[in-house]
Amino acid sequence: MKLHHILLSLGILTIAGLALAVGVYQANSAPLPEGFPPPTPGGKIEIKHYPAYRAATYHYQGELSEAANRAFYPLYQHISSNDISMTAPVETRYPQSTLLSPNRQGEASISFLYRSSDIYPKEIANNIEIEDIQPMMVVSIGLNGAYSYSSYEENLARLMDWLSLHPEYQIVGQPRRFFYDGPYVPDALKRSEIQIPIKLQ
Repeated sequence: MKLHHILLSLGILTIAGLALAVGVYQANSAPLPEGFPPPTPGGKIEIKHYPAYRAATYHYQGELSEAANRAFYPLYQHISSNDISMTAPVETRYPQSTLLSPNRQGEASISFLYRSSDIYPKEIANNIEIEDIQPMMVVSIGLNGAYSYSSYEENLARLMDWLSLHPEYQIVGQPRRFFYDGPYVPDALKRSEIQIPIKLQ
């Protein structure tokens, strides 16, 4: 085979690979709950406002880096058995103590968010709690890349630095991370946000 034919074949394979990656990315991107603002772009810090929403929540105790993985199956079982559509993001709320110092053990609350607050499940397993979350204001930092716990710690510190420069805001709740993309999305394309609930002093 001539060199230009080989290069052409490689070019087609590269384009096909990129198309597949984009297809996987789009297939794993579920709709946002009603009234939710779009994801914060990677690297940007901004103030955001969220409406009230309903969530199915699993409470986890242990290694915080494993929280979302351990909760996924019971939460998926919950929405599947109730014929409830998946939305994005998946929410993980971390202990308030992680705001003050690195902490890799504790209790986290992981939630699948319903598309509408009008949805209510017919069946609720013993390990699932249905929560109605009130409207809130947050400071948020957007991230691109793998969902590592170290990236949570590093970027939570960035938010705390930002808040130290903006004393007009007061922390009023647990820090949380929003995970927007499924496990088959390549790490480089994964989107998430780290947020701290706040109010004006």
